[in-house]
Amino acid sequence: MYAIIVEGGGQRKVMQDQELLIDLVNEGQAKPGQTVTFDRVLLLGGDAGAAKIGRPYVAGAMVTAEVLQAEVLGDKIDIRKFRKRKGYRRHTGHRQRYTKVKVTGIKG
Repeated sequence: MYAIIVEGGGQRKVMQDQELLIDLVNEGQAKPGQTVTFDRVLLLGGDAGAAKIGRPYVAGAMVTAEVLQAEVLGDKIDIRKFRKRKGYRRHTGHRQRYTKVKVTGIKG
């Protein structure tokens, strides 16, 4: 069984026992083992091929996940700005913080 949920301003396809990185939960203060629920489920699909499609969300559907790590650092992004013949150079970087969770249940 799989579900398509709304998380972090985007849509994600999740399946049972899948580990994924989501936006930071509780500013990084989430405890390992804590449960996170996603109630904005757009679609539920099964093995038989029949899918429940929400308008916009599937009524009564919920995806639960367990926090594995409260804070995980993403990839480093380099931002470089340059203008030729002007002596203008800027260099900054960014590293996004995520929470690592494991999907424990899909119901609906």
